[in-house]
Amino acid sequence: MDDAARRGHLRVMTVNLLSPDHADWPRRRPLLRDGLARLRPDLVALQETVWGNGYDQAADLLGDGYHIARHSGRSADGVGAVLASRWPLGTVREVDLHVTDRVTLPWAAAVAAEVAAPPPVGPLLFVHHKPTYEIGAAHERELQAVRCARFVEALLGGRDLHVVLAGDFDDPPDSASVRFWTGLQSLDGTSVAYRDAWAAAHPGEPGHTFTPANPLVPAGEMALELGRRIDYVMVRCGVHGPTLDVAGCALAFDAPVGGVWPSDHFGVVADLAVPAHPPGAWRQV
Repeated sequence: MDDAARRGHLRVMTVNLLSPDHADWPRRRPLLRDGLARLRPDLVALQETVWGNGYDQAADLLGDGYHIARHSGRSADGVGAVLASRWPLGTVREVDLHVTDRVTLPWAAAVAAEVAAPPPVGPLLFVHHKPTYEIGAAHERELQAVRCARFVEALLGGRDLHVVLAGDFDDPPDSASVRFWTGLQSLDGTSVAYRDAWAAAHPGEPGHTFTPANPLVPAGEMALELGRRIDYVMVRCGVHGPTLDVAGCALAFDAPVGGVWPSDHFGVVADLAVPAHPPGAWRQV
């Protein structure tokens, strides 16, 4: 067991890598590989990652010491999504998020893995949520959020496990789908609450993860993008609040190195901790 886990801490990261077909992958690769090695996330959700034809991008970038679970769907060019953990994975399940015929992303799905994290952190459930990306598909992302949330509750089956949710949600904080996740509104007769790590650590700060300040964004398919926060790490709440404390949250890959931007998305890195005073109980004062 490493020292951080022994102290009840874990680091969770999500990053959309930008498919290696774009933006000079040979120059971007070492920046992503070195950054992941430096940040050493315990749990990580990767989007737009490829595997096949003798190359596994996630394994290449993460190196040894990670257990990987993949979204079952991927694009014709091999692009998909994975989650990875430093700790062994138990049961891995997936829910399909093709909720209407307007969802064209082959790997629109949520994958949930039971992670054998050591006490006092684990075990826990790590969920990689990937809804559809299209502008104007708010209805689909709402349906996808509800389907994923119900999937998680069914997997828990009343068990008292930490749940960490991460991914590229393709919606900003004031959207209905993200408001649903953070407990600000219900959808389709369902309500849940998850603590948004960035909002907890940086209240009121925009924290854009997809922004024209990164030149790869206006160079891409969404050339008129104004800037949004669409990548998230969240912690499921019980009736008295989140089961893990947000000790810190930061952007990653948010600056060029030698003039090279690692991706068109910035990553999100959240440091979570088992609280000394768990919600739902009084402590002596």
